[in-house]
Amino acid sequence: MVVRRPPGRRAQILAVAADRFHRSGYHQVSMTEVAAGVGITAPALYRHFRGKPELLDRAVRSGLEALSDALRSAADTAELGSALAAVAVAHRPLGTLVQRDARLLPPDRRAALRRELRADVALMVTVLRAERPELTVPDAELLCWSALSGCAGLSYQSAAPQPRRAEPLLRELVAAVLAVSLDGTTAGPTPTAAPAPRPRPQARREELLAAAVRLFHRRGFDNVSTDQLGAAVGISGPSVYRHFDSKAHLLAASLVRSRERLWHEVDGAIAAAAGSAPAGEAAALAAGLRAYVDFALRNGDYLGAMLSETDRLAPPDRRVAVDFRRDFLRTWVGLLRQVRPEDDAVAARIRVHALFSLVNDGVRNAPHSARPDLGDCLRRIGRAALGVAELPEPPEPREPPELP
Repeated sequence: MVVRRPPGRRAQILAVAADRFHRSGYHQVSMTEVAAGVGITAPALYRHFRGKPELLDRAVRSGLEALSDALRSAADTAELGSALAAVAVAHRPLGTLVQRDARLLPPDRRAALRRELRADVALMVTVLRAERPELTVPDAELLCWSALSGCAGLSYQSAAPQPRRAEPLLRELVAAVLAVSLDGTTAGPTPTAAPAPRPRPQARREELLAAAVRLFHRRGFDNVSTDQLGAAVGISGPSVYRHFDSKAHLLAASLVRSRERLWHEVDGAIAAAAGSAPAGEAAALAAGLRAYVDFALRNGDYLGAMLSETDRLAPPDRRVAVDFRRDFLRTWVGLLRQVRPEDDAVAARIRVHALFSLVNDGVRNAPHSARPDLGDCLRRIGRAALGVAELPEPPEPREPPELP
């Protein structure tokens, strides 16, 4: 007797796996959990996929195939917006899978996925430049990457908004981003990482925190050894334990420091502008946007580690990190709603998540990350995503003070 598998079972498995990876992080999800979500046994799951790496690879590829199919049928920028919005809603986990989990795939698969994304952006650029022939290819590429990343921001919503609410807003957001003028952008100072701590008894600990953020973000927590951490600051691997009880403790401390820096610089800029400028909330939003972009330009690893490694924290530390993220988001949503009272909380959250996503991607997306005018570009694109074409120009920020 031949036992036939239910039609669409592989697609069902991929949908469940993508959702579980998206919600909990790749490392926190087992094959048994995926199988249970589908209603089959783990051995049955292994008849479809050889293991979790293949499952992640196929889940990402499935979403990217849907994106490519949608973009290939787009004849103008309005249809590009419709395609991006529809895929963002129908494949909501795709953003986190690409931005957070795909880096855990083998190098050849990561390279293949990157090529697929570049091909998608090339399609978008062709359509955009047909309507805006004045755009240079690099400017058109930056706008298209930003539109793509902005839609991926929907992945980071704690609760999925209704498609009838999300899709029209994302279409509007894409149209606004693709319409941004990058003429006359000005180059900012060359971004540098946060200054090294002054020599003091705790200097080695600070060096380890900075090295941990960089290595955990670029390689992943599980792919970084204590020997590598020690070597990054000129000590032996076992010497790391003189400063931190474990690698997990070092991860938690490094993410605490990342959050401290982000809050110190960005919320501080918002509070200072709100209290001193006559334009009030609009000035505070402008100051916050400048501060967030400037922070990202100097500290891409900090933002990347907060995005990619939070799920590796112990549950108590993870709850603290999630609470911080909610508080930070709440500040921006409340501020945006004061500037744009026509937006309800749902719309404001979509816009703010889009802003964070396109800035976080923009500062790490070569070759655009090397543009000397990237800060000005991202501020313009960020205003478009937020739906605030005009904001008062905030004063040039002072050099951020060093944290203790």
